[in-house]
Amino acid sequence: LHRVVTNKRPEYAKRFDKVIFKHDNARPHVGKIVKATLEVLGWDLVLPQPPYSPDIAPSDCHLFRSMAHELSDQHFNNYEEIEKWLSERIASKDESFSRHRMQQLPD
Repeated sequence: LHRVVTNKRPEYAKRFDKVIFKHDNARPHVGKIVKATLEVLGWDLVLPQPPYSPDIAPSDCHLFRSMAHELSDQHFNNYEEIEKWLSERIASKDESFSRHRMQQLPD
């Protein structure tokens, strides 16, 4: 990752002497080996986010944005209708929807 950041963002590497690593609180991201590696690289850790938080997961960004747009015309009478609508919308998005949206994310 350090090499990729340096290669893809040389202007960043020239201006800053370290990378700021923003991560969630998922177990693999907070292990001793990961922390030690980040320390060796001289990367700063920012305050961790809650694990699996959909409001910060780039992969979910487009899914929720498209659902929010579709929701504007919806009216629900009970929780079951909401749950059914959400389940159908999520199930209707195939793999290509996610793949295409992930490819649109900035490097």
